Amino acid sequence: MSLQLSQKERMLLEDQKHQEEICVQKYKSFAEHAKDQELKNLLNKLASEEQHHYDMVNQMLQGQAPDMSHKQQGGQSNQSSTSNQQTGFHGAMSNQSDEVLCSDLLATEKYVSSTYDTTVFEAANPVVRQAVQHIQQDEQRHGQELFDYMNSHGMYEVK
Repeated sequence: MSLQLSQKERMLLEDQKHQEEICVQKYKSFAEHAKDQELKNLLNKLASEEQHHYDMVNQMLQGQAPDMSHKQQGGQSNQSSTSNQQTGFHGAMSNQSDEVLCSDLLATEKYVSSTYDTTVFEAANPVVRQAVQHIQQDEQRHGQELFDYMNSHGMYEVK
């Protein structure tokens, strides 16, 4: 199936492609700098999902219906093991460093999700709209996973 994009859809998708490229770069870079192995694993998983989003947007820009299936790499664990608990001065410093990475990524996910909101409302093509809604739901899930990690590691307290 060949997609015909309006000028506005093309412009919005180009913007989203750029945002996805930034997300992939941030997640990969931040995974390398994360101190906690659990966080490294989460960020690498999310980098893979962001790459899939980039690929989907690129497919649409090339006039193709996007492949929305994405094979997950391994399972996701929301549990933190005792070996992942950080203690003492070095643990506190690691936790503080990882908190900065997580806070930045959570802010990024909030922003990217909001930009997809505009694209959903401006997409005239139903295939584009459905794909963008799918990506936006993933972005919101990414934010939830980051929040859950932060909350479970004392980085984000809900009062």
